[in-house]
Amino acid sequence: MSSSYLLDAKTEGRIVVLRFYVARTGELREVRDSGYKPYFYLPYPCSQSDEEGIRSLYGEKQVVKKSNLLTGEVQDFTRVAVFTLDAFRKAGKTFDRVWESEVEYTQSYVYDHGLVFGAPYTIDDNRLILAADVPEGVDNKFESIFADTRSADPEKYAQIKHWFSLLQQPVPQVKPQQLGVDAVDQEQLYRAFMLARIANVPVTRAYDSRRVSDWLRSMIYGHLRKKGVLIPTSAELRRGLETHKVPGALTVQPKAGVYFNTVVCDFESLYPSVIDSYNLSYETVDCAHPECRTNRIRECEDHWVCRRRRGFWSILVGAIKDLRIRWFKPLAKSPAVSEQERKTAEALANLLKLISVSSYGVTVRIHGLACPPLAECITGYGRWALKTTWSMAEAGGMRPTYGDTDSIFLDNPQPAQVERLINAVKEKLRLDLALEKQYTLCVLPAAKKAYYGIFADGTPDLKGLTAVKSNSPRFIQKVFQNCVKELSSVRNLEGYEEAKKRIIALVLQAEEDLRTGRASLGDLVYSVQLYFDPKERQAGNAELTPQPYQCAMQLLERGEKVARGDIVNFIKVKPFYFRGKIFKVKPTKYVKSISEINVDDYIRNMTTALGQTFAPMDIKLEKPEKTISDWL
Repeated sequence: MSSSYLLDAKTEGRIVVLRFYVARTGELREVRDSGYKPYFYLPYPCSQSDEEGIRSLYGEKQVVKKSNLLTGEVQDFTRVAVFTLDAFRKAGKTFDRVWESEVEYTQSYVYDHGLVFGAPYTIDDNRLILAADVPEGVDNKFESIFADTRSADPEKYAQIKHWFSLLQQPVPQVKPQQLGVDAVDQEQLYRAFMLARIANVPVTRAYDSRRVSDWLRSMIYGHLRKKGVLIPTSAELRRGLETHKVPGALTVQPKAGVYFNTVVCDFESLYPSVIDSYNLSYETVDCAHPECRTNRIRECEDHWVCRRRRGFWSILVGAIKDLRIRWFKPLAKSPAVSEQERKTAEALANLLKLISVSSYGVTVRIHGLACPPLAECITGYGRWALKTTWSMAEAGGMRPTYGDTDSIFLDNPQPAQVERLINAVKEKLRLDLALEKQYTLCVLPAAKKAYYGIFADGTPDLKGLTAVKSNSPRFIQKVFQNCVKELSSVRNLEGYEEAKKRIIALVLQAEEDLRTGRASLGDLVYSVQLYFDPKERQAGNAELTPQPYQCAMQLLERGEKVARGDIVNFIKVKPFYFRGKIFKVKPTKYVKSISEINVDDYIRNMTTALGQTFAPMDIKLEKPEKTISDWL
């Protein structure tokens, strides 16, 4: 019997219509159900006002038992079914306390019937049977890789196995019109089916969706429904708190300087890992058990974590993380499989990474998923992990020079020292630390989040440096790149000192090219996006107007259309009057000669941009000012 893939669901009145793609014929098939009613939950027993509200919506009520996520207790609730979607949508405004009225009707149907979007089914008299068998060889390999999880964490293992079996199923060749698009990109189609199976969202929505919070919301709702747990309200998840600024990641002040043989170690998926390893979940943080209060959160002593229950969020996030790190990431690099298999494995590993790294962000600011105490605990454990690893590195005789969120830089460590640190972190912190990069030369400015390194093959790795920002003129970028090339072969102090001299000579030559007009106008262009309406910037003092808006004003005065979001191209020129105001830039197309440029401005910009990088190297790019004695 041919497989039919669940693409999406819609409603006709209250009728649920499931749309399937039939692989054998390439056609669509619909399965309709008119017996499912929208429902929500109210407290039990109902208050008088609730009774009146139920009557106003013509609702049918019954008493049901549901598990309370935050307390773990099984409680009685009033389940109210209504006959129309309009009545269902009014529930949130009709009752003071109501649960699950925000769950989309068709999604609710899919959750309650144990269906999965994107998955293959056999359809027999409208009876749907999931077809998610895994080939024996693949299944045996899976069991071998995840044998430790099966014994140590059976709940997480079950979730991994469920997703793995779905992700192993083929992806059908759906036609563009069947997805509601003009053309189908095969890589995007594969990603859409994988996302639909993981997050249980319609394939048609997954194809062009970028809202990770919607994916995670569906994962949460589907999991809780499956477990018979009442989906908490937004206020309950926030514990009555408003969303607020959560202390973020730790960045250790860099020890500015030049280093040879720098090893950079990264935590593998730091936030997902602490969620998994330390059982951080909506119901486990600040749980109701008195005996758990001594299990305080590191770097966040106001909170504690449950010892009695495995948190559902830590299960879901941990399963996604482990699938990526232990199966799909290695498969994407394996020479034992075909190029196409590696390509699809890499695409899936990237998708899983996107979902897992978003597992923290949604707890901070997404309505219905935000939980400030949980968010604070995640970042608290992250800061503690980096601090502790730094101390362990020092205790092991190493010299850490910089740390940022999930990375630690080590100055010229021995391979055995790095290996011991990785093993110690695994054993003591229950986190995975891995050697991520190795630089033959690394330059750390005093500023955080800005550095560069040179790999063994001479390739530069540039992070957060002014000289290489996209809106810098090509002239400055070329000078910087030429300077970096001089460092590509440096392996010792003697070679470094020689490279410094060549770098200074390059910068001096660039200054000379500017002063003598040998620079190309095309290389002096700044390209900047306008984040405000330029028409609102026309009034006022031009001296205080940012230069991109000076450019925009001139274009507007000449009748050209310029709006917020546009990119303007301009060149810095000698100050001139325009409409009675002093301007210092011109749109690129109105600069006719190299003699118009403001040479001193370009030199100042160049030395400032390059200085951020080269100052820690003791390379002084600015000429000292002359004194009277110099002139005499």
